[in-house]
Amino acid sequence: VQLQASGGGLVQPGGSLRLSCKVSGFTSNNFDIGWFRQAPGKEREGISCINFSDGRTFYDDSVKGRFTISRDNAKNTVTLQMNNLKPADTASYFCAASNSYNKYGPSCYPPVYGLRGQGTQVTVSS
Repeated sequence: VQLQASGGGLVQPGGSLRLSCKVSGFTSNNFDIGWFRQAPGKEREGISCINFSDGRTFYDDSVKGRFTISRDNAKNTVTLQMNNLKPADTASYFCAASNSYNKYGPSCYPPVYGLRGQGTQVTVSS
């Protein structure tokens, strides 16, 4: 399994960025995948996840109403649209996946998502 992230960068507060994660190697679409972030001195946190088969989603309270996760099954891509970015969103972001099915929907609990791609930096600053 390979996960390749792209996007990120420097943006002013209130701005928008889009992160994409290209997925390959899964033998079926029934897996959970999402975006996680880690800022210096802080723990890794799951901010938004999606089941690649049925589209059920999870959002952390800190990003609800601002971030939108989606998947494109034809392109094997998961996208995170981030709007109204805040300085507190500054972190290294990476996509990660879990091949453990959760009947309640994606948990976005970091220890469960062991298949990880490389990180991309998001900096929100004026």
